[in-house]
Amino acid sequence: MASRVALALANRAPLVVEAGTGTGKTFAYLVPALLSGKRVLISTGTRTLQDQLFNKDLPQVAAAIGVPARVALLKGRSNYLCHYRFKQLSGQRSLAGTRDRMLARIERWGLTTKSGDLAEVPDLGDAHPLWPQVTSTRENCLGARCSEYGRCHVFDARRRAMEADVVIVNHHLLLADLALKEDGFGDLLGTADAVILDEAHQIPDLATQFFGTRVGSRQVEHAVRDTRL
Repeated sequence: MASRVALALANRAPLVVEAGTGTGKTFAYLVPALLSGKRVLISTGTRTLQDQLFNKDLPQVAAAIGVPARVALLKGRSNYLCHYRFKQLSGQRSLAGTRDRMLARIERWGLTTKSGDLAEVPDLGDAHPLWPQVTSTRENCLGARCSEYGRCHVFDARRRAMEADVVIVNHHLLLADLALKEDGFGDLLGTADAVILDEAHQIPDLATQFFGTRVGSRQVEHAVRDTRL
């Protein structure tokens, strides 16, 4: 597999590989990706695999083959602590006279974290009620107008990704980037020489969500009515 991946990278050719769990697929594409000298995007289906690649597999492979590389991990904005929203929430809780244990834990962690990735906080899952209260969305992000913009974790993560040789993203972020480029609204990930899709079996359903068109019976009824008029 590593040889085939290397050949595909060299020739800019597509390659599809299927193999069972635990056979070493990750190492088989990481080695040629690092040796290629190209800017490579690696997209996964889950955040768990993203973290595994960034924290374990890539450092291990890079050290084994002696090829240093600038590597970045980039997730969607909803994975990063928003200092502005956290301060707003913390102030509200203080006024109410209540201090949540998890809120205090996030506060202590927030003073030392470099990435701002909430996956670093022990026992804080994305289903926790505090998660959406300390992160931002495209709708409520203040952007450059934010008083905390200078230390925004989302901005820093995207900057590091733009400067990296290997960027680890997930399918949602990759497809969101493609959708932005298609609509002419810029991009999140920059250009790349190659894209490696791990857990690629998820792509068809996700791509349908991003690029498909959903038509309901009410829309059909309106179209028929307009046609008659």
